[in-house]
Amino acid sequence: MARDLDDELSVAGVASVDRALAVLTAFKRGDAPLSLAELARRTGLVKSTVMRVGISLEHAGLLKKLADGRYRLDAGILRLASIYQDQISLEDIVTPALQRLVETTEETASFYIRHGEHRLCLFRVDSPHRLRLHIRPGDMLPMDESSIAQVLRRFESGPQASSRQDFPIPLYTAGKRDPHISGLSTPVFGAGNTLVGALAISGPITRFTADKAKAVAADLIREACELTRTLGGSEQDIRPMTRDPDAA
Repeated sequence: MARDLDDELSVAGVASVDRALAVLTAFKRGDAPLSLAELARRTGLVKSTVMRVGISLEHAGLLKKLADGRYRLDAGILRLASIYQDQISLEDIVTPALQRLVETTEETASFYIRHGEHRLCLFRVDSPHRLRLHIRPGDMLPMDESSIAQVLRRFESGPQASSRQDFPIPLYTAGKRDPHISGLSTPVFGAGNTLVGALAISGPITRFTADKAKAVAADLIREACELTRTLGGSEQDIRPMTRDPDAA
């Protein structure tokens, strides 16, 4: 009997946590404070349940009920976000993504940031093929017309709609810096819509053709979306921009 009661309490506790998480995650970027009715609509919970959950979240400093009855996220969310940012290591997050891309595509995967008028190779995992471009982390290349440089240049101010116009993502280019090299690149965003860097796959133009780029584009987008989510950005800043690499 005691065991059954413990199980019932455990299930009830999990359900309560699920409801609290549903309320918190109902808020989307760009939202004004939300009414009780809107929170109920977004979560699928009845208004009385939203109100009870709201009281607990207010006590934790995660939710604030305004004088007009609407709700907004409270400063406790910012505190947790700050702790999260302090705990993550960009290298620890990006390197596994590069390794997965190499395993999937058998081409070199790299992550670049802009450094003034140059692009800096921050992390890189080489292709298993003997024929590959020999660039090392820490190397700086010009901000040319390669797909990597174009992505860094176009999205350095964030994922504004104007930046996406007539700009296929992922972007494939061939022979722009080196006549023998082609690349496929996509932006990675972080908290506050900031551009963190460019995630890229590259290889010899004879092997990494437009057809192969098209075949692996979904893999690159998937990893970019996961990195963006982990770094506090929105996957939607990447997904709607997906285009056929042949369009580049």
